[in-house]
Amino acid sequence: MMAIEKIFVKESIKEAELQEWLAKRFEKADFSKADIQKTPLGTRIMVYAYKPGLVVGRSGRRINEIAQEIKEKFGIENPMLDVMEVEEPFLDARIVAKRVARAIERGINYKKVCKFYVDKVMQAGATGVQIEVGGKLAGVERSRFQKFRAGYITHSGEYAETLVDKGMAKAMMKPGLVGVKVFIMKEPPKEFIWEKKIKTEETEEVEEEKTEEVKED
Repeated sequence: MMAIEKIFVKESIKEAELQEWLAKRFEKADFSKADIQKTPLGTRIMVYAYKPGLVVGRSGRRINEIAQEIKEKFGIENPMLDVMEVEEPFLDARIVAKRVARAIERGINYKKVCKFYVDKVMQAGATGVQIEVGGKLAGVERSRFQKFRAGYITHSGEYAETLVDKGMAKAMMKPGLVGVKVFIMKEPPKEFIWEKKIKTEETEEVEEEKTEEVKED
């Protein structure tokens, strides 16, 4: 049992290191995440990025080069690399978190940055968004923690696991590290939709009744 656990831990560490390596390698491509699956033919690595062309390169030649690099660096036999496009970056929590962190690193006021991306996420069609930043912000001596939120979002229970996309990033500043967390609820729970529909139908019925009353008078 211990041997199996050691193998599992070792594989988990290797996967985390690969994720971190891919994130740094494809930062300019707005890398989101990589899904890693073992198959009978090898290890399939699905890379999700907003700019897949920067991952693939011309004629897809970089794919083979990257696959060979992964094989040599991480000891993964027969890595099969696929690239998927993230169609809406403002609904991807990991991409938003990295963009917030990069903007803070460039010296843009964190409040302006967070409010800007909260608006962008909601405009993209999200049900709710929350951005958290923590660290030495805006030249203060002590660390601060602030939240920026819009719409509806939950942080516990089944909906937090199934409907909320989560992302984290770090901004390297002279005073110290600033952490960024982003939570995006892309769509509301089904019962919320039904509840809204029922309320709308009730409102319509009341309005119809009032209209008839006015006509009778």
